[in-house]
Amino acid sequence: MSISISSAMTKKALWLAPLSAAMLMLAGCNNSSAPVETTETDTATDTPLNIKIATESSYKPFSYTDADGKLIGYEIELVDALCAQMKAKCEVISQDWDGLIPGLNAQKFDAAIAGMSITPERKEVVEFSDPYFHSGIILIGKKGDDIRVDALKGQPIASQRSTVASQYLQDKHADADIKLYDTQDNAYLDLTSGRVRAMMSDKVTGIDWLKTEAGKDYEVKGQEISTNDDAMGIAFRKGDPLVAKFNKALTELKDNGTYDQITGSYFGTSSTTAAQKAVATNDLKEVVVDKADTDADTTTAKEAPAATN
Repeated sequence: MSISISSAMTKKALWLAPLSAAMLMLAGCNNSSAPVETTETDTATDTPLNIKIATESSYKPFSYTDADGKLIGYEIELVDALCAQMKAKCEVISQDWDGLIPGLNAQKFDAAIAGMSITPERKEVVEFSDPYFHSGIILIGKKGDDIRVDALKGQPIASQRSTVASQYLQDKHADADIKLYDTQDNAYLDLTSGRVRAMMSDKVTGIDWLKTEAGKDYEVKGQEISTNDDAMGIAFRKGDPLVAKFNKALTELKDNGTYDQITGSYFGTSSTTAAQKAVATNDLKEVVVDKADTDADTTTAKEAPAATN
């Protein structure tokens, strides 16, 4: 009996062997010609982007904090819309103005948006998105004061350091008594206290301040100044693929009307060109400053060339 069972098992094994070999060969062929498909959530393109974005929180109306310390403003809403368009998870953090570019290149965050103008000096160390806004600079002084842009020699003039406005002062009015501040707010404080006679400021933020109680006794002196560095962009590390992603999202927001809606809610218009005119007062006219006669190497101990807004 045991011999019969052993014989039967041997015959069954001999019969299964060729079938098992054939199945293994078939499986091998299938693996080489038709790889197993992965789910969409496993692919790199479908993995949600996690992006940390820095801003300066004292640059009203672009980015600032409310009474509860929450970041709000035009750029904050624009970033929210861009991240939603990219289906990205974004965290926006507040950073001192002087630390934006150094922190970006030190990989403390992935991008910086803070009314940052696209200047040749900056483009040497960071890469920018397409422009999302344009704005010139203005001189603000006390109502009734006859101070003029072309007569600043020896006068104490305030500006936020490492900005287009402060660079303009150093390039074109080096004989003025230039006072540089870490924030716009601190410059305004010295203006209203009388420690400086006037202030050179970004147009949009300056006019926004003139509408406040603190700015009611002040006005724009003369005409708007354009330095050809008026376009604002989002800063990234050089070569970062996020630049293309943000540019694509910005174009899509402009195409679907979201960009116009956000811009209009802050500046009463649907385009950045019109936004410049909407925030201007006193029928300001643009004065173009030719930068060809500006010494690009001119810097002082007060100013770091890597910044400006």
